[in-house]
Amino acid sequence: MIRFRQGFYADVRVEDRFSTSIRYRNGSLEECKNTNVKKAFIRVYDGKMWYYASTYKTDDIQSELEALYAAATPNFNVYDTPVVQRYEVHNKCKMRFAESCVKDISLSDKQSILTDMFPVLSDSLYIKMSTALYADRYSVYEFFSSKGSHVKYDFQICGAVFTDSFSDGENNFDNRCDFFADNFSSLCVTQEKVRAMVSEGENFLLNAKPVTPGVYPVILSPEVAGVFAHESFGHKSEADFMLGDETMRMEWELGKKVGADILSIYDSGLESGSGYVPYDDEGTKAGKTYLIKNGILAGRLHSAATAADLGEEVTGNARAISCDYEPIVRMTSTVIEAGDKTVEELFSGISHGYYIKTYKHGSGMSTFTIAPSLAYEIVDGKIGDPVKIAVITGNVFETLNLIDGLSDEVAIQSSVTGGCGKMEQWPLNVSFGGPYVSISKMNIA
Repeated sequence: MIRFRQGFYADVRVEDRFSTSIRYRNGSLEECKNTNVKKAFIRVYDGKMWYYASTYKTDDIQSELEALYAAATPNFNVYDTPVVQRYEVHNKCKMRFAESCVKDISLSDKQSILTDMFPVLSDSLYIKMSTALYADRYSVYEFFSSKGSHVKYDFQICGAVFTDSFSDGENNFDNRCDFFADNFSSLCVTQEKVRAMVSEGENFLLNAKPVTPGVYPVILSPEVAGVFAHESFGHKSEADFMLGDETMRMEWELGKKVGADILSIYDSGLESGSGYVPYDDEGTKAGKTYLIKNGILAGRLHSAATAADLGEEVTGNARAISCDYEPIVRMTSTVIEAGDKTVEELFSGISHGYYIKTYKHGSGMSTFTIAPSLAYEIVDGKIGDPVKIAVITGNVFETLNLIDGLSDEVAIQSSVTGGCGKMEQWPLNVSFGGPYVSISKMNIA
């Protein structure tokens, strides 16, 4: 039992994390291990300053807490401060994965997910380097606060990633195939899907042609639309970027027209997948926050501190990658909502343009840049030959207003590897997605 003192606000979060990492390179095992780490992050606030501690000694949290109290100054009005007033109080236990925990699956069963695919990978004459990775994670979180919160929930992901380097003379291309689930029994890794990845990689290697740089209509797949929303708009919606920056506050004034009327983007920790966060690291319950609603700037993402500074409400977006770090404002699952067109209708409206199917990486604030991986020419409404595109880029607000079609189906992309980086905290589990998105003009190089 944690004993909190009067005259301070304090909270404690504890994570018990189990994870597996298995990696093969060209069929040779490089890593195969399970790890289990339990840590706590402790905070004390006296109305003026925060005091932090991180510890592996989860049986001695009280001593760490007392040391922080000794460094702080008692303030019996601390609960009247705008920050503390915004902390929610919840008493909830939400364990979704205890009955299907990846801890209970043997390492040999996890290895076979990868080794069963080796015959497909060895068939290709063009694969010069092949990496197969299996990873999983099961975490149990507990959060306690001096306001009376006690929240407990679990989080689980598992998946496999196959990355292949294709080569034909001086021509090279890397392709990958990702599989994801939130429990092992649902992880469907098949030779058919891996074979399709290999075939598409070979086709791209042998037949992809360079594009002529210019401005073209573009269709983004749900995966690329999601990373576009995440990189080009999601980060600018994290409210800590606005603290002390009046220019940015004016640029991002709520109610401002920022996109096409058909465009709505939301962030939510309630979506299943790698962005699932039912309670953030300040004990705030997850909800659905519209960042753009029908083209209008509708909201932003907050911790208690940023919400207090801007006079707004918390959104459940105070997150840390582990108990080594303090929570900062981060996305969870960032999604573009569906439209009313079929995928065929979107493509049929383009006489000549490009389809961006997958990406290598992306970045963005006022302008964005996405480096495509698999991309195809669109000719007379049909997907044509593969093409080599170095980047697609543009001004965020201009591009959001050039969206002229959204498909009526949405896919959310989760990942068992990588994640979002911000400040020194990387990788944070997030997800993103959307429909197929048609943009009337985009810079392509």
